[in-house]
Parts: sequence; structure tokens; C-alpha cells
Amino acid sequence: MTPEEQIKTLASKETGLKNLIIDYIGNKLKPENGEVTVEMCIEVFSEEFPEFLLLLAQENFLRGYQQSLDDMEAIENERKKIS
Repeated sequence: MTPEEQIKTLASKETGLKNLIIDYIGNKLKPENGEVTVEMCIEVFSEEFPEFLLLLAQENFLRGYQQSLDDMEAIENERKKIS
């Protein structure tokens, strides 16, 4: 599933916290069909709790950057073994 498809998926109430969040967002945005999507959750979090999303984005960026460095090191090590 692409990120574009994931953002449109319905948020499910699997845990108590998710239940609270989805109910809150549903009450705030009042979607016509009564369904709350992940995109709606991001919208509300960005308005009401931006520092939380920013922290997640920063962590994701840093992990991705570290992974690319690790991959480059592994490739370099493989090249050295072949030479």
C-alpha cells in the first residue's frame, strides 16, 4: 500500500487511546459518513499537537538517514571483500 493509500485508510479503535483519539477527531471534524481517516488524524494533530508530529518526523528522518549510512558502509565492506 502506498503512502497515499495509507493516509486514506480508516482509523480503527483497537485500543483505548485510539478510541479516545478517533472519537475526539470525529466529534471535531464531524465527517459526513461518520468515518475518521488517518489523514483526518494527521490534520487534527498538526493543528492541536504539532510538536508531537514534528518529533515523529524528526525521528523518522534521523532513522532513515542512519539506515542510509549503514547501507553505504555495508556496500563498501562488500566491495572491499571482493577486491
